[in-house]
Amino acid sequence: MPVLVVLPVLVVLLGLGTWQVQRLQWKTTLLAEFAAAEAGPPIPLNDSPKPWNKVFATGHFLHDRKALLGLEVRGTILGGHLVVPLQRANGPPLLVNRGWVPLESTSPVSHPEGEVRVEGYLRPSESASLFAATDDTARRRFYTFDTAVIGAALGLPQVAPFGLVVVSGATDGLPQPARSLPRPSNNHLGYVVTWYGLALALVGVFIAWARIRLKEPNA
Repeated sequence: MPVLVVLPVLVVLLGLGTWQVQRLQWKTTLLAEFAAAEAGPPIPLNDSPKPWNKVFATGHFLHDRKALLGLEVRGTILGGHLVVPLQRANGPPLLVNRGWVPLESTSPVSHPEGEVRVEGYLRPSESASLFAATDDTARRRFYTFDTAVIGAALGLPQVAPFGLVVVSGATDGLPQPARSLPRPSNNHLGYVVTWYGLALALVGVFIAWARIRLKEPNA
């Protein structure tokens, strides 16, 4: 009976540990790709880009169709991310996250006119989760980066199925763009140690029990 109980638990623990090894390898490769993309120059945006690539696009901003994405506190100031469509000559409008702006501020927000070149990383469109906050389309306040929903609310029947997050080293003025490409956390090594460690501990406990059991007179 103890063997029948221990064996499936051991299989599950080893399976979870192996799965986390695979996740560790995947995440390590992904972070290496992010580092390589950030170190290299931006590439021209094409029709089938890879998510999180470092690219550049040209066009002119439609400032009258701006929106605000999410909520974020910086210091003691509540704000969000300014999203402005970029009208391109060779494709549908591209939703550009220009950076963080406060909800209420007396400081001016830059409004580049004419043709501009925008550099950043590609962010794939998202679908609202079950627990996501409800978008306020009338006020152009959004909490999920769903490009189709945002585009329709801004009066754009067609937009690119991805967005561009501006990356810049600029520290002055508004909006405040991202400073680097995103870096997802990589905690999988700790999970590997945890699951394999539990499996080893289970084996140790079983061996200790078996030795005691075999020494019993009626074993």
